[in-house]
Amino acid sequence: MKTSLVLGLLLLGGISLAADAMPLSPSESAGKRLYREGVSASGEPIMARVGAADMLLPATSLPCANCHGADGQGRPEGGVRPPDISWSRLSSSYGQQQVNGRDYPAYTEGTLARAIREGRDSANNRLDPAMPRFVLSMNDQRNLTAYLKRVADDRDPGLSADSLHLGTLLPRQGPLSEEGATVAAVLRGCVARINEAGGIHGRQLRLTILDPGPDRASAEQALERLIGQEQVFALIAPLAPALDTELVERLESAGIPLIGPLSLQGSPQASRQIFEPLPGLREQLFALADYATTSLRVLQGPTLITYPDEPSQRLAAQTLGQYLQDHAWQQVRLQAYNSAQDELPLGSRSVFYLGSGGGFSQLAARLQTAGQVPYLFAASNQVAGDLFQVPSSFSRRVFLAYPFVPSDWTLAGRLALTQLRQHQGLGGEHAVLQVGAYSSMLLLSEGMKQAGRDASREKLINALEGLHDFDTGLTPLISFGPGRRLGLNGAHIVTVDLPDQRFYLVAPYKPIAATP
Repeated sequence: MKTSLVLGLLLLGGISLAADAMPLSPSESAGKRLYREGVSASGEPIMARVGAADMLLPATSLPCANCHGADGQGRPEGGVRPPDISWSRLSSSYGQQQVNGRDYPAYTEGTLARAIREGRDSANNRLDPAMPRFVLSMNDQRNLTAYLKRVADDRDPGLSADSLHLGTLLPRQGPLSEEGATVAAVLRGCVARINEAGGIHGRQLRLTILDPGPDRASAEQALERLIGQEQVFALIAPLAPALDTELVERLESAGIPLIGPLSLQGSPQASRQIFEPLPGLREQLFALADYATTSLRVLQGPTLITYPDEPSQRLAAQTLGQYLQDHAWQQVRLQAYNSAQDELPLGSRSVFYLGSGGGFSQLAARLQTAGQVPYLFAASNQVAGDLFQVPSSFSRRVFLAYPFVPSDWTLAGRLALTQLRQHQGLGGEHAVLQVGAYSSMLLLSEGMKQAGRDASREKLINALEGLHDFDTGLTPLISFGPGRRLGLNGAHIVTVDLPDQRFYLVAPYKPIAATP
């Protein structure tokens, strides 16, 4: 197979990683933006000709990094894997042997420019017509060439020869301060354990924790500080519900990976940059719906979905409502609910609850006062702290979704978490968040090990994407893949004997067949 143009570009771009890379020059920085975003330093649009018909497309829709990755190492794209790139190899007097077995002369700056503009390799053979041919000014060409000579040396922020800098957003005040403190303790414990064992490929981990503050504006400022000022390599298990689409947009624009259970509290955050070890709220609610469909036979309703009047919870409720209707549930009603008020929707056979623990027990108490004891469904992490305040008349009529249960825990996994809890002064509070943060650190560690000593954000993303049946010792086996960023897509279903305070597994974990 002939080398592609961008491939040719990148092929000329790599030099071996130096222990301490020099800062990029203005020309190299401009070339970096062109390489990663398809944007000219002049601000003028850059076009590219694609295919035998020379169809014109903006370079922003197909920048070099799309195929070759931010680090120039190449990643699978449409069945093709661009080869590793090294300027020292490509410019060698011994020439290049391509995948098709042919030998080609060493590239020069001139033949590289020809490959970019005309789609011809160093031997003047025509490149694959699917490869873009970029229409560049002389200045853009110089900038791009300058950066391609540095791309393999352009180490991502937060990564040095002896350290790896991670960051997260965890609240120190407000309604989630307890949860934030718990996650912070788990992350610090994991970092200490990894560093005591020698780090990852000789790098010691450093963790910066910032408080996202009370609202979206303060959360955005804290995120920007992590990315811009602190220059972290990756984000790990943040807890900042105020950030919604802004988080995805910022991660993608900066190319920063994030590993953590973001969707536990609300709507999913779909992005190539984000890897979640646990099922989100949506997947847990779907698992509850599937169990109720097959085992409780309550499709005829009436069914109530109650939620706090807050954007992410409202979206989760609407998504669940559509899922129920798509699966033949009838008389499905959605209603925002304020536990401090007296109004109460009555007459439901099944109630799906989204919100906080205190609201769950109050809702159940009001239903009981009205003489009604419907089935109650909820995600365990939203109601666990308030569960045993639910009236005993709801015994074995409360069904909870759990990402994991004790039978998922291996001896090694249980021992590791127990030791971490002891070292950090933690009990069993917020167990789902503890396991989510712990699993996130395991995934980060494994991904960085597979990325190798010459790691990059792109290599980490590729390594995580390739993980299948990863054993955390505390959850079902986790798998990712192209287009799959939830490691678990389902939940265990548990019912509760309230007088005895005992839990009974009624449906073990299995992935959701399909989600809308």
